[in-house]
Order: sequence, then structure tokens, then C-alpha cells
Amino acid sequence: MTEQTATGPLTTEAGAPVSDNQNSETAGRGGPVLVQDQLLIEKLAHFNRERIPERVVHARGAGAYGTFTVTADVTRWTRATFLSEVGKETETFLRFSTVAGNLGSADAVRDPRGFALKFYTEDGNYDLVGNNTPVFFIKDAIKFPDFIHTQKRDPYTGSQEADNVWDFWGLSPESTHQVTWLFGDRGIPASYRHMHGFGSHTFQWTNEAGEVFWVKYHFKTDQGIKNLTQAEADELAGKDPDSHQRDLRESIERGDFPSWTVKVQIMPEADAANYRFNPFDLTKVWPHEDYPLIEIGKLELNRNPENIFAEVEQSIFSPHHFVPGIGPSPDKMLQGRLFGYGDAHRYRVGINADHLPVNRPHATEARTHGRDGFMYDGRHGGAKNYEPNSFGGPVETGRALWQPTTVSGTTQESEAPSHAEDNDFVQAGDLYRLMSEDEKGRLIDNLAGNIAGVSRDDIAERAINNFRQADADFGKRLEAAVQALRG
Repeated sequence: MTEQTATGPLTTEAGAPVSDNQNSETAGRGGPVLVQDQLLIEKLAHFNRERIPERVVHARGAGAYGTFTVTADVTRWTRATFLSEVGKETETFLRFSTVAGNLGSADAVRDPRGFALKFYTEDGNYDLVGNNTPVFFIKDAIKFPDFIHTQKRDPYTGSQEADNVWDFWGLSPESTHQVTWLFGDRGIPASYRHMHGFGSHTFQWTNEAGEVFWVKYHFKTDQGIKNLTQAEADELAGKDPDSHQRDLRESIERGDFPSWTVKVQIMPEADAANYRFNPFDLTKVWPHEDYPLIEIGKLELNRNPENIFAEVEQSIFSPHHFVPGIGPSPDKMLQGRLFGYGDAHRYRVGINADHLPVNRPHATEARTHGRDGFMYDGRHGGAKNYEPNSFGGPVETGRALWQPTTVSGTTQESEAPSHAEDNDFVQAGDLYRLMSEDEKGRLIDNLAGNIAGVSRDDIAERAINNFRQADADFGKRLEAAVQALRG
């Protein structure tokens, strides 16, 4: 923790010395307070505005700074400068979060965990905005607001409702794979340090020759996987709502720096068209027997933020923050997030959010023609604010960050293309069959306890049927468990 280093008298925001910070100014002793008390008005007005709107999703979070170190040569696949040589180090900032809860909610809950990583590279900031699961509930961003509405408070009851959750999941069979993950043993990590992270989406890597590769990121915790049972989580959430945030902060304070081994799956561009699953479907994984994990680096967290609001709450991450050699894929969820995240930050933090210390580039300088707006700091001085210009302003490079993607056909509202083994249930069934009998039992218990809270039989049956289609034993055991709880 940094000690207070300011010297001299306490001042107002404008720098005037404060004579009395204990008593407001009144009309005589015991009289009414005067509006001319500048310090009182300033303090109350500032206090009323100390909070910005919380994130609609991922509101509850913790973060830390660290270092990413390249451990393997990846230049055959990408020309990204921060990945250009073994041993190269890049400063990072990682924000962990839960998804559905409010800012004041507990950490130890059954919910995916955000894993948002900012690389402060010499080519600008690269944001990899993922989760602790390799898949997600939906595959098209047009469904995202509807999905999140089911996870948040009901407009009538003001509470999260099992009816809403399971009605949506039952009517969205594509969610079956992620729901199986969520209600399994890894649905409640014991801490942020004891879980894996994933880029989740498929991204494009491009090398110096212009060759394209599709890539998935995996961050394997070096602390080992540790999880909480539902009973353990319920107790911990009540005793210590800040459990995960406290654990992360205290581990770094004592020098026990958490780390992750960074690995990727690489798919040559030509493989994508005929791969057995749609490689851009966020509800699917690439089995490791098809595309093995390749180690590329090490991520270590080694410095806590000095101010949670300034550095964690105001931190912004956007999937559209790419650097040369890395770009998007046709993943329809990713395509929606390219707009959605940046727009959320422009609303929530402000148009100049990228100027804040935690968000601005650290290894280079941002040179834009954007000006003005809320909290603009005048950094550009009198420089011209247009391009092209004849006054030495920044100019375009003429080289795209990533390679173009070939497209054909007509514009239309359409599902993503299906591949040979694509359906909504195959990988959920595969995941279930990988589990031990004890793991299956806990999964069934977790699901049944949640589905049993649904008020309508048709919603419960539709939800169960999705798991039945993933695996007959899965559905049979779940149906029996739900019936036993519902009487």
C-alpha cells in the first residue's frame, strides 16, 4: 500500500487552502448553514457524483497489473510485435469479474468469471476480453440483451427468477454446453487465482507473409484448479462477500504472485471451411486431439491497483482493440461485441475514457484527431484536428492490422453455417461423458436444485429435455432428481 506523500495544507479542488474541515459555515452560532460555504457545497456535490453507472454485466470485479513473457517462437503465425521474440515482456492489466451480479454482490457465486486482459504493447493496447469458460450460452449477439435480462432482476418481482433463467435456456438449446459447464464442479472457482482463462472466441493471426491462421487462447492456472461446492460457496458468500477480491489482493501483497501458462490452438485458414464443427461458433470448442495446445508464454500478476475506482471500476476493455498481426473472425458473438463493448464504455465512463491512466497506452502514444467531449484534457494543444493536413499531423500507414476475409452471397438475417457435426447437444454430451460418477452426481444435484425452483412444469420439462438430448443418462437422472425435489 502506498503511503500518503502529499505535503502542505488541505485544499479545495481549486487549490485554495481549507481553514476548517470539521464545521460548516452558519449564520451565527447554531444558525442555518450558508450556501456560500464553498467547501461544503464542493464536498457534497462531489460525493453525489462519485459513482459512475456500474457495468450492465461484469459489474463485480477485481484487477491487478502484471507481465506477459513470450516463451516460444510464434512468428510463423503472427507478426504481432509483442509476440516477436522469446523473452519479450509486455506490461498487462487483468480484470476478473462475475457476470450477472451487481457491484455489491458476493464473489462466491455460481456464475462465469470474466477474464479481461489488456496488453500495453508498443503498437497500442491489445484487449483480450474472455471468460473462465471456453464457450458461452449463445452464438449470436442479437440474443445477448435478452439473455442478460433473464439473468438480472425481473421487472415485476425485482429478483432473479428461475422461471426466466430456465425459460430462456430451455428455448435456446445452444446454451446446453455452457450450462453443463456452469453447473459442474468448475462453476464456482475457489478464487480468481485457481481457475483457467480463455479468449473463448476464435481470432485471426496473420504473419509477415500475409498468411492467415485461426487461433484460440488458453490461460492455464499454475496454482492448480480449486473449486467450491454449492454448500461451501453459500457459506463463504455470507461470511465474506469479498472473498475472491481479498484473496487476489493479499496474495500479491505477500509476494505470492499468481501466474498462468499461456497456450494457443492454431488452425490453418484452409481448415476452417470443412472442419467438423463451425470453428467460429462460441458454443463449441476445438477438441485438443484436432488442434493441440501450443505453449507460447507466461502471464504473472505482480502489482495491485492503488485505487480501485480509478483503476478497476474505470478500466475499459474492448475486443476491437487489436494490434498489427491480430484481428477478428466471423464469430457472430465477437462481431457484436466489437461494437457493444466500446459503446458501453463511451456511455458509462465517457468519450475520453481511453485517456485515463489505466486505459491509455503505456508503451506508445495514442495519436488521433479526436477532440473535446466530457473530461477532455487538452493534450493535443493547438494541433490540427483533421487528416490529411499539411502541418505534420499523424497519417495512416496503408497497412491493415489483419487480413481481409472472403465473403459471398446476399445480405440477410441468417444463422451461421452448419458443419458436419454441428448440433446444439453433441459437445454437452461429450463433456458429461468425460465426468467421473462423483462429478456427474454433483452436476445433477446442482441442476436439479435450480430447476426445481421453476414454477411451471412445461418450462422445467423443456429444460430437462435439452440435457436428455445431450445424453440419455444425463436427462434420465436429471428428470428423476427434479421430480424428487418437486414432489
